[in-house]
Amino acid sequence: MKLREIYDILDTISPFDTQEKWDNSGLILGDFDSNINQIVLSLDIDEDMINSANEGVLFIVHHPLIFGKLTKMDLSKYPANLLAKMIKKSQSLIAMHTNFDKSHLNRYVFENILGFKVKEQSDFVCIADINIEFSELLKLLKDRLSLSSFKVVNKKERIKSIALTTGAGASLLDYIDTDCFLTGDIKYHDATKAISENRMLIDIGHFESEIFFADVMNLLLNSLPISVIIMQSKNPFEIFNP
Repeated sequence: MKLREIYDILDTISPFDTQEKWDNSGLILGDFDSNINQIVLSLDIDEDMINSANEGVLFIVHHPLIFGKLTKMDLSKYPANLLAKMIKKSQSLIAMHTNFDKSHLNRYVFENILGFKVKEQSDFVCIADINIEFSELLKLLKDRLSLSSFKVVNKKERIKSIALTTGAGASLLDYIDTDCFLTGDIKYHDATKAISENRMLIDIGHFESEIFFADVMNLLLNSLPISVIIMQSKNPFEIFNP
């Protein structure tokens, strides 16, 4: 398949023009006229993936490798070092970030992974009515997201409504009115603000809440006449329990 054909299919699945203004979804590296024989799906792109993947593959990832201005190409530093390796292997890269958050990822994690039924959804937030004790919720999150520990702000013993934003969503707290908000990358000042407003937050991790991107995309692309495989990137964080 031509890269352009695949791009057009992705644009139909989750239109690139719905991404946020600050985002960089779309074609990051490649030639629309190039022939693609295999697609590799992952949350991110990393050096091990580039080295182990075939020449000429198309990586479709969630997080854009180029984010913000790229004013120089120092091939010893990220992200230019990865781009140089990909160019040598004639590999291509497309990112589906905030457009895919809105169209698929948040709802998939909320319903298919966590088992909640969406009552209301905005661009980045899914909301459900539930009736669950704190301990039950932690067990569910541990089992479904493979989490070994939690950062919790303003614990409530019983939760009757819950919201989710995958990735880093604490900046959306002002627009959410639920007993509990699940998201990743909760900062210190987000936590102090939540306490002052009697809001409950649970940090479920950026990587852990978005790792399902490849699974969703694989379901959406399984009818293509070329090979589509999942090759997950590594979580940049390691957890140690000394």
